[in-house]
Amino acid sequence: MKKLISLALLLAISATSFAQKSYQPSEGNLKARQEFADSKFGIFLHWGLYSMFAQGEWYLSKGKLSHQEYKKAADAFYPHRFDAKAWVKAFKDAGAKYICFTSRHHDGFSMWNTAYSDYDIVDATPYGKDVLKALSKECKKQGLAFHLYYSHADWGRSDYFPSKSSNKVTDKDKFEGGYESYFKFMNNQLTELLTKYDVDALWFDGMWDRRSVNWRIQEQYELIHAVKPECLIGNNHHLPAIEGEDFQIFERDLPGENKAGFSKGQTVSDRLPLETCQTMNGMWGYKVADQNYKSTEYLIRYLVSISGKGANLLLNIGPQPNGELPATALARLKEMGEWLRANGETVYGTTAGDIPAQEWGVTTRKGNRLFVHIFDLKAKELQLPLSCKVTKALVYGSKSKVKFSQNATGTTLHFDEVPSGIDYIVELVTK
Repeated sequence: MKKLISLALLLAISATSFAQKSYQPSEGNLKARQEFADSKFGIFLHWGLYSMFAQGEWYLSKGKLSHQEYKKAADAFYPHRFDAKAWVKAFKDAGAKYICFTSRHHDGFSMWNTAYSDYDIVDATPYGKDVLKALSKECKKQGLAFHLYYSHADWGRSDYFPSKSSNKVTDKDKFEGGYESYFKFMNNQLTELLTKYDVDALWFDGMWDRRSVNWRIQEQYELIHAVKPECLIGNNHHLPAIEGEDFQIFERDLPGENKAGFSKGQTVSDRLPLETCQTMNGMWGYKVADQNYKSTEYLIRYLVSISGKGANLLLNIGPQPNGELPATALARLKEMGEWLRANGETVYGTTAGDIPAQEWGVTTRKGNRLFVHIFDLKAKELQLPLSCKVTKALVYGSKSKVKFSQNATGTTLHFDEVPSGIDYIVELVTK
């Protein structure tokens, strides 16, 4: 085990009483929230030791493996084709404004040179390079925000709660070291990430692994905001937003929906930026058998639909164990980027549209401009229940005018032909 580094700042903060009763975000934090809300599109990256097995990120649990045997795979982890510059360029060209990288998933393997464990990519693998540091630097160089996923669950540590997911099933809450030991470990790592890697946001996951315990989560949030006030905090706990969080996460669902089954009882915040995370194929981590990629049409419409809710899309890719991004994923990103270069103005910096999602499509708004995104319309007319007055209607990206009429019930668009394509956009100028 490496000698632990001393972080005076962490010790000073840990010595306080954490008596703050109501979280007051800093001016920098509020600015970061707005920038995040305007960005609309980010790339999620599930990459870690689990990628070696090509069975998805939950293989340790679902395969009911011995953690000690699982850990041996680190000695063969050598992602020689990893290229931070190429990765970030592909994401930027796709129109993404930020990335979220799995710094530590539920298997407990750290993807950076942490001082608090030797079970990391620098010390435990022959590769020996800090990929997180490389990505952080490249994101700043190319202008993308840098977010980090961090798991509250750790299926391998002896001081983590016994749970069915960790294959340490027990009816007792007693475990080696107690939660104080694990809590200190997490806070040490989080402070390390915040002070050494220029992190813009922390994306937590795993609290659902043990609902019955006191995670002391607000105490941890207060630590994070004390170390870096402008850092955004989100948590994929599938619960209503908790005091101290800066954005709200929805897994595989648009805000307010529960089609995937994770958002039951998860009310939508009316004060925080919103984000939906979704896979490009079926898995988060790389799975060699999963080639069921969503079409470019589906992904573009999904991004637009989320924007119509005033939320962001965090679209996942599971890199291969050799460090390459899957070719199909790159092809989808390229096509999404081409569409966004032509139509991104109707997505970036918009708010939820005046009209909620309909069978024909969605709307987004930017100032006095309302963008009507038509996915599937069967007729040459579209009735819009708008209370505002429309002064002009144009086919977005051209000077072609769209005929329209107005009455007390709203505005009707009149087309010469039935709109077609991935997303037929009409721009309305309103009063």
